[in-house]
This record gives sequence, C-alpha cells and structure tokens, in this order.
Amino acid sequence: MSDSTATADDLDVRLEKHRVELTGYCYRMLGSSFEAEDAVQDTLVRAWRSYEKFEGRSSLRSWLYRIATNVCLDMLSAGNRRARPVDLTDSTPLAQAALSPRPDNTWLEPMPDARVLPAVSDPAEAAVAKESVRLAFMAALQQLPPKQRAVLILREVLAWRASEVAELLDTSVASVNSALQRARATLADRSAQGADAAVSDPLDAEQQKLLERYVAAFEGYDMAALTALLHEDAVMTMPPFDLWLRGTPDITGFMTTIGSACEGSRLVPVAVNGLPGFAQYKPDPDTGGFTAWAVQILEISEGRLTGFHFFLDTKRWFPLFDLPLHLDGKADEVE
Repeated sequence: MSDSTATADDLDVRLEKHRVELTGYCYRMLGSSFEAEDAVQDTLVRAWRSYEKFEGRSSLRSWLYRIATNVCLDMLSAGNRRARPVDLTDSTPLAQAALSPRPDNTWLEPMPDARVLPAVSDPAEAAVAKESVRLAFMAALQQLPPKQRAVLILREVLAWRASEVAELLDTSVASVNSALQRARATLADRSAQGADAAVSDPLDAEQQKLLERYVAAFEGYDMAALTALLHEDAVMTMPPFDLWLRGTPDITGFMTTIGSACEGSRLVPVAVNGLPGFAQYKPDPDTGGFTAWAVQILEISEGRLTGFHFFLDTKRWFPLFDLPLHLDGKADEVE
C-alpha cells in the first residue's frame, strides 16, 4: 500500500467517524431523512476534495460542521418548510374525512434513532439529543429562519460556545446571541400552544406497560382497550395525507371504517425520533402473510397516548429502518 493510499484510507476513517452526528445536525436543519443523508454525503465529499486546503486552525469536527451548515443553508434557500399535518390544517371531523395526499416535500419525515443519535456515555446528553429529534421540537425548528435554526441547534442541542458558532457562521458573538434569543422566543410561543411528549429515557415501567397494552389493543383491534389508553384530545396523523383527527371517538371511528383494513396487523418495535415506535404490517390476503403499511410514532404524556402518527410511504421508510416489506409469518420473526 502506498503512502498516499494509506493517508486516503485514514482520512476516510476520520471523516466517517462524524457521519451520525452530522446526519443528526442536517436532519434537524432540513426536517427530511433523505435530504439529511444527501447533505452529509455532500459534506464529506467536499471535505475530501478540499482537505489539502484545511489549515487546521479549527478542529476537523468544527470544519465539517461549517461545510454541513453551508450545504444545509443552500438547500433551504428555496424556502420550503416541512411540517406535520397538525401544522397545516384544522382537524377534520370523521364525517368529513377525506384522504388527500400532499407532495413528499411538504412533510416532516421520520428518522431512525440509530442514524442521528451517536452513542454517548452521559445520560443527560443522550436525553437532550433524543428530545431534539422528537416530532414537536423538529416541527418548531422548521418555523425558524435557517440561520436562527443553525444557531439554536449548535448552542442549545450541541452545546457549542457562542464564539464557536460566530466563527462558524462568520458573524459576531452579539449577532449569535441575538439570533438565539429570537429563536428561543419563537419556540417558547409554540411550546405554550401544546405540550410535547413527556417520554422518559429509558422508558419507565409505567410507560413500558402502556406500550404493551397498546400493542395488545392495536393487534387485537380492540377499540375499547385502545380508548382506555388514549388521552381525550389525542391526535392521529397519516402523512402523506393532510387529514388529521382529534379525540378518541373520531380516531376509533376512523380505524373501524376507512382504516378497517388494518385489523389483524402486527407491530414490530422501532426506535424513531427519540420516541417509541412500531413498524406496522397489515394482513396480506394474497399471500397470507403481512405487508408493510406504516411506521408509527407514539407520543406519551401523563400515562396516556397523546399522539400517534402513521407514516405511510412504506417503500421509502421501511428500507430506511432496515425492515423487510413483507413478513411471511409473525412479526416477532423480525430481529
């Protein structure tokens, strides 16, 4: 092996070491799983090509974040802000329910924890990281102007010093502090409009039992049991459809009418957006097995389910989670 090859291999290893945390950063910036991975790949390619110009005045990590920030800001220049269905329309009464899809780039997208949350030894740091990819927080981030978004993530989530953020953004500390203050005010306004999921990390015994009861109720399609688990103002969303429902009567009513084909489904646990989740497989009458149907994300607060969100574009989501699109038998066959 030549010296140049050895050096190239070493650089590959050093760059790759930052992939997960950079993906988490770009995901928070962009709100899209696939755009985040594209942004990180672009960042690493740019770093590789310009490494000889890297003067080492900052750490390799800081330099990569500077590149990633510029990539994300370029991607956000089109002005699209991803959102949840609850951010775009009012809830729809069941009697008026209609499944109207919107384009993919409308929606905040789900993301496996493993792709965005690096392993850390500090439980407090791990908890902050998980909270910062939950759907409500991600949706709030998307309402911030791109540079405010970058400042808030770098300062509040990644705990960078104001001087480090100022250097990365080629601006002043005063400007960074001002942007952070405005971003905090925006997030505080949104937080006052509705509570975020209050999920402990790891799940406490009560929350774990709640999930077990949810699986039994959903797989058994027992609406009485499901109603007992739902907060009276629980919300159900189904991207790419803009329809969303509020309250147990409309949710269970939908599940037994328009959504009745989900009866007999099997659920496989997944770690998604810092919250409990499941890959849902519904019965496949043609094969006798189960076919991929949705990635579910559950929100829990005060011992009840306050939200469950079904991401239905299975051909995109299931490969992202390394899950098959079909099960021949029971869901517990999936490791």
